[in-house]
Amino acid sequence: MGALLALFTFLAFAAAAAKPNAGLKTWGRFSKLPYPGDKAFLYGTFPKDFMWAVGTAAYQVEGAFEKDGKGLSIWDTFTRGGNRKATGDVGSDSYHNICTDIRAIRQLGVSHYRFSLSWSRIFPNGTRGSYNEIGTNYYRNLIKQLKENRVQPVVTLYHWDLPDHLQQSLGGWSNPELVGIFRDYADFCFQTFGDDVKFWITIDNPFVVARHGYGTGVVAPGIKNDPDLPFRVGHNLLKAHAAAWHLYNRHYRSRQQGKLSMALASHWIKPSRTRLESLRECQCSLDHVLGWFARPLFIDGDYPPCMKARLGPRLPSFTREEREQVRGTADFFALSHGAGLSFQLINESLKFGQKEDLDLRMLLYWVNAEYNKPPIFVVQSGWYVLGNTKTEDPKHMYYLKRFIAEALKSIVIDGVNVIGYTAWSLMDGFEWHREYGIRRGLYYVNFNTLDMKREPKTSATFYRNVIQKNGFPELPENRPAQGMFPCDFAWGVSANSIQVETTPSQFADPSVYLWNISNNGELLRLEGLSAPPLRRTTHCADYATIRQQVDEIWQVGVSHFHFSLNWSALVPTGDVAHPNTTLLGYYRCFTRQLLQANVTPVVTLWHHTHQRSSLPAPLDSNNKWLNRETPEAFAEYARLCYRELGAHVKMWITLNEPNDEMVSYQEGHQMLRAHALAWRTYDREFRHTQGGQVSLALHMDWVEPAFSFSREDVEPAKRVLDFRIGWFAEPIFGSGDYPLGMRSWLRQLNSLDLPVFNEEDRLLVKGTYDFFAISHFSTKLVTHAKEDSYTYTARLEVQHMIDTTWIMSPMPVVPWGLRKALNWVREHYCDVPVYVMANGVEEDPARFKDSLRVYYLYNYINEALKAYTLDGVNLKGYFAYALSDQRDPGFGLYGHVHEEMIVKASLSNYRNIIQHNGFPIQGSAPQQCPSMPQPCLGCHMLVKWPVVGFLTLVGSGVLITLGLIIYYTAKRHKECY
Repeated sequence: MGALLALFTFLAFAAAAAKPNAGLKTWGRFSKLPYPGDKAFLYGTFPKDFMWAVGTAAYQVEGAFEKDGKGLSIWDTFTRGGNRKATGDVGSDSYHNICTDIRAIRQLGVSHYRFSLSWSRIFPNGTRGSYNEIGTNYYRNLIKQLKENRVQPVVTLYHWDLPDHLQQSLGGWSNPELVGIFRDYADFCFQTFGDDVKFWITIDNPFVVARHGYGTGVVAPGIKNDPDLPFRVGHNLLKAHAAAWHLYNRHYRSRQQGKLSMALASHWIKPSRTRLESLRECQCSLDHVLGWFARPLFIDGDYPPCMKARLGPRLPSFTREEREQVRGTADFFALSHGAGLSFQLINESLKFGQKEDLDLRMLLYWVNAEYNKPPIFVVQSGWYVLGNTKTEDPKHMYYLKRFIAEALKSIVIDGVNVIGYTAWSLMDGFEWHREYGIRRGLYYVNFNTLDMKREPKTSATFYRNVIQKNGFPELPENRPAQGMFPCDFAWGVSANSIQVETTPSQFADPSVYLWNISNNGELLRLEGLSAPPLRRTTHCADYATIRQQVDEIWQVGVSHFHFSLNWSALVPTGDVAHPNTTLLGYYRCFTRQLLQANVTPVVTLWHHTHQRSSLPAPLDSNNKWLNRETPEAFAEYARLCYRELGAHVKMWITLNEPNDEMVSYQEGHQMLRAHALAWRTYDREFRHTQGGQVSLALHMDWVEPAFSFSREDVEPAKRVLDFRIGWFAEPIFGSGDYPLGMRSWLRQLNSLDLPVFNEEDRLLVKGTYDFFAISHFSTKLVTHAKEDSYTYTARLEVQHMIDTTWIMSPMPVVPWGLRKALNWVREHYCDVPVYVMANGVEEDPARFKDSLRVYYLYNYINEALKAYTLDGVNLKGYFAYALSDQRDPGFGLYGHVHEEMIVKASLSNYRNIIQHNGFPIQGSAPQQCPSMPQPCLGCHMLVKWPVVGFLTLVGSGVLITLGLIIYYTAKRHKECY
């Protein structure tokens, strides 16, 4: 019977145990998840019993290193040796600030507080015989106050601060005797505090203790030069943990009902190549850091095979009894992740040629798969900011957001049993080998004040909000909108330029061919023969490139096409009296053919580029836009275009994206004059006959305050928008002058760079618009708190940054930014008609199934619909950017391979949105729109020359009469026959 029971026990364990290297499937699984949908932010909430925690470590925050009988720890000794400059003697002085710490914990609203006991504060020399009652009472008082505030303690027995006496007398964790000494210390703690503690961590991050305390010497006790010592230390740490677990399990669990584990830290790693060998190296990397301790605890009581194979006899071995003693001694998986290990204490030798990453979600999935689906408590997670950062820590806040969001996805999408999350840390303190060079606290500590004043950082406010909402509940504005745009909505596609063909391809080949009609139908070229040159006028139909491009545009299903003319090519000398008539004729043909395909051309006169000015050579070599003659020359050029192309073009953009950061204020001033002169030329000379509209298009990526709850960041965001958008918008659409905020800010800087409008120019520029056109691609965050000099704009005193949860490619994909940009226009310029003249995303041109662009267009257009239906923005049109990779690499709806155009998935999806005129409610009646009259390309000729019109009608009548006579004569002849 006993043998049968043993067999069933073995089979049950075997069934429950994870398969060897089960985590290996992680990389393949995540590579197959739908992109970019899986990368999108997940709105949702955590389980009701989810544990929200915050943590600290004793040596980092307690201070009072010699007070009330406390003994020295190895960190007290270590920080006084070598080249180290700072100590944790005072830290954050939590020993004297229990009340302020409790207040901070209460403000956060956490359910659990993780802290560690200072072993040398309880047992100054490390053993029970040196018991210190005062030190013990400090922890009794802390736990009591936590419980009074309904906060559960999560207590770490050992967080790197071994009593120095044990190190000096026994060699610390290198000595197996420490196993029994640690067990006795744990026994005292269970007996003394256990009735009030339900979660115990025996040892924090044994990898750092073993490898860097006794291997590299980076952390205390700073021992190095014996490459095998870390593995012996790790062996003892595992045995010590197992001894404490069995002690609790036998003597305390039934009464105290607590749970124990060892806190294991890990990086994440991704393969450098998509090969099985790279995946195995990733697996081995994790085995050498996390698996070193996790496999003995959660699987079989032994080290990972990869470690054993590579380290051989350097790695200690467990006896059969020791394996049974170690195996299964963890009640949950306590996982540490973030700055404490990743990117700091993992060197290249443990990456095995692979790439380190910060993906908490994939790490959670790997742990779940590799260690048989244990409940996972994230007991340390967070990031850091520089030591000079005060209460505004946007970097830390957005990393917190990222890690919490990944934990939520892990629960909701991946089915991982994550039971809690611990933000690290409660307050700034001594950061181990980084000393005070970085800060990791949610609360700022002013180390220069006697009371170590604590102030909540923006990360604390963020974390409190997350806890209050139990995650990220979906708000109405986060949900996709349903509805349709108006019937006359302009659906378009944009391109920076079009392909120009100056020689008609239809008759470019003079060769003579023989048609082999009786055999295979091939054309055989006859050598030595050529046709005489044709004496005929060039027709628009002769240009094959026009037919091809118009057909590509028509297939998208758009009603409008936006492209730019080339000023320097059209008027190379700068003199409009001598234009490039061939090119002008080509543009004329192109716009006419667009109209014949029922596509309205939208034409830009000048498109700003970084590479070249696109000005005619005489102007380009003579101060470019700083030349006061350039605006007048531009107006003459505009007049030429209106006159030659205006019959076919009813929407004009004078300047496309002139508000570039590289454009000086003086250049911008002349560009404004150029636009105004061109607009007034059209208004005065062409509008009454052509009936078109003219405006300019501004680049308008959105700028959002990094902290939506911080007034200090609202002002920098407004300032950036004034300098980026208001710079051109306010003189034209508003007051006729530059924004007040722009002028006042430059005045503070004693800058005289911004020109002054005289009254003549102010009246010239103001009101020169028919609509407001924007190009929008992405969104950035701004804060006034300087963190990274590379993304800091000193002139505006703003730090640019991104939310780390955003999809990147390479710019952030932030659909709601378009809605905010459109609302900014409405709020500043009321009911002005608005066109989104360019909106698109860069994606690998080789991806014809361009799922990112499909996602991008769907969500950005949906946000545009919200702006129209919910916010009352007078939105008139939307143009996707761009038509083809051939002209705009990486942005096209068409791909391009070996002269062949490839229809991408995004084109079909965009066409579908256009066909439905938005996102109609399922089951709703179709939108009733009046049918649009087909364009009559020749009608204006009949109106302009009535005689031609009369003769055409008479001729048509004669032809119809002759046709009827022939038809009935033939019919009568057949009947007679």
